[in-house]
Amino acid sequence: MQVVQAGQHKYIWLELDPNVLADVARQAGFQCQVQELKRALAMSLSTPGRKAPLLLFDASDPGNLGWFSRCQFYVDGQTGVVLQTPLLIANCRDPSGRILRDAIRVQVLKELPVSFRLPGRQPVTEQMVYALVYNFLHALLNVGVGVCGGPVVKPLAGRTESVTSA
Repeated sequence: MQVVQAGQHKYIWLELDPNVLADVARQAGFQCQVQELKRALAMSLSTPGRKAPLLLFDASDPGNLGWFSRCQFYVDGQTGVVLQTPLLIANCRDPSGRILRDAIRVQVLKELPVSFRLPGRQPVTEQMVYALVYNFLHALLNVGVGVCGGPVVKPLAGRTESVTSA
């Protein structure tokens, strides 16, 4: 981890190891490909052979209230940002454009403002990010992650379409 200054702004530069992130994903139960980008690491994750979808659900749907009360991660559905984390997510699609229910893309940001804190006001370190990624992936498989509004990130589990009255 380094502190980098750009003009009047200071940033934390995380020196994340793509191989460690891939190992974390495998330990959580995912197949993973990691691509190094300029300011992030992009992980293409899948769970081939899993019959159930990843537990990414619409947090606003009353039918998903049980999941909503248990989850520890929430995604801004308009931007893909996993709230209070350096993670962004996106749905994966098959060649015909349909959303894959057993795959997801996760970006782990390497550049963060110096003031950035994880939940509980914990400072950011590489080890904390690896643990956070593992916990997030575990939640996708076992606990549930809530999507809060927005058209960009689509839920994969629970009631995924709004019920309209006729």
